[in-house]
Amino acid sequence: METLEVSKSIQINSKTENITLVEKLIDEVCEQNKVTEDHYGNILIAITEAVNNAILHGNKNNPDKVVNINVETVSNKLSFKISDQGKGFDYNNLPDPTDPENIEKPNGRGVFLMKNLADEVAFHNNGTTVELKFTVYAN
Repeated sequence: METLEVSKSIQINSKTENITLVEKLIDEVCEQNKVTEDHYGNILIAITEAVNNAILHGNKNNPDKVVNINVETVSNKLSFKISDQGKGFDYNNLPDPTDPENIEKPNGRGVFLMKNLADEVAFHNNGTTVELKFTVYAN
């Protein structure tokens, strides 16, 4: 039977400078779980992309709206849930950032990166919550 070992959560206002608080949370969780450097990099990039999307696209940079970040650790799996107060989005019909017509665009890579860096990505609540799961092995 899997047991819940650690559960943490933070809430930030929708300001990009609050990403540093998220990075601090990721550092703590990865340190506590003795996450390897390779996994740490993937987790850091994927989670900061998710939080950036929540701030910029979900909450439209409105500092009065919040982003919730919840982390659960079960055995060797880390599960991050990032929720915003936006209207959601159609996560099934996103443009392919690797398509030649999209290569030069400055945005549109966040979900692509998340899907390539996390072991599992799931969207809930019409896309206002993204769940990213990582299987990690300790050093």
